[in-house]
Amino acid sequence: MSARFSGPFREGDRVQLTGPKGKLNSITLESGKVFHTHRGFIQHDDLIGLPDGSVVQNSVGVEHLALRPLLTDFVMSMPRGAAIIYPKDAAQILAQADVFPGATVVEAGVGSGALSLWLLRAIGPEGRLSSFERRDEFADVARGNVGGYFGRDPENWTVTVGDLTEALPEQHEAHSVDRVVLDMLAPWECIEAVAEALKPGGVVLCYVATVTQLSRVVETMRDSGLFTNPVPSETMVRGWHVEGLAVRPDHRMIGHTGFLVTARRLAPGAVLPELKRRASKSDYSDDDVEAWTPGALGERGISPKSLRKRVRAASATADAAKAREAREAGDSSGRGDAADEPAPTVE
Repeated sequence: MSARFSGPFREGDRVQLTGPKGKLNSITLESGKVFHTHRGFIQHDDLIGLPDGSVVQNSVGVEHLALRPLLTDFVMSMPRGAAIIYPKDAAQILAQADVFPGATVVEAGVGSGALSLWLLRAIGPEGRLSSFERRDEFADVARGNVGGYFGRDPENWTVTVGDLTEALPEQHEAHSVDRVVLDMLAPWECIEAVAEALKPGGVVLCYVATVTQLSRVVETMRDSGLFTNPVPSETMVRGWHVEGLAVRPDHRMIGHTGFLVTARRLAPGAVLPELKRRASKSDYSDDDVEAWTPGALGERGISPKSLRKRVRAASATADAAKAREAREAGDSSGRGDAADEPAPTVE
């Protein structure tokens, strides 16, 4: 696996090209193909064999920096079915949920597979990730993106299309899951099922977009009596411009993308000590919450035609990566010492 992320560029590798104005383009290397820009083109064959971090000139002399994309880069450029969890939130999810190597993790919903990639890297080959998604098309996009990044379908990852509350007990015994991450419209509907699956001391983390969702899920966790007091937070990232003595914050920043709510599963029968201070809970009804959900506010969805196109794009990336892995596996088993020969160079 590690060879995919280092060494000379090989056919089937994903490469990120940065032009002189900072514009990024991601391509999958294929012998004989050409990458075109509005100012010249680059032959894929000119990149194959070059070391990571090379600078190449296109047909009219414009220089481009060629790098293997980091996971952050891959996630931000991959085909999307549903909106992705941004890297700044994914990093906090791994930290706040304390996702560790070898953990058994449940994720719902899978969306476009962005968080799945971070979770799979964090749990390692000894861990297990069970992802749940209600829509077949989103599950297909996620499978394509994950397969495209790893070059194969991870053996420790399953994607189940269906409702979490119904499917979770069928796949995991009671109190056998270490961590649960919920990225869905109404996570409060799954709290009891999640509590049944989590080990005592296990962590549940909910990712929600609006303050009404935040209030609803926090109060549901509290009322269940099955978790520690929930801890809500949000993360904002502000870059800085540094050039000589011109040091200032960037004019633009990544502000609100979502709230994170974390809590830990109490032992069966345990009663959480009552907090000395707690703000009074205002009364609200289901109608109040529904009036402010993204669906009620007219959240824009992706069209079926666009979604089918993104499924094809994700599947094509996965097929190219898997084909490369198969070629390299065949070369290493059939060529003997030939696999150790140095990579070809480009004049």
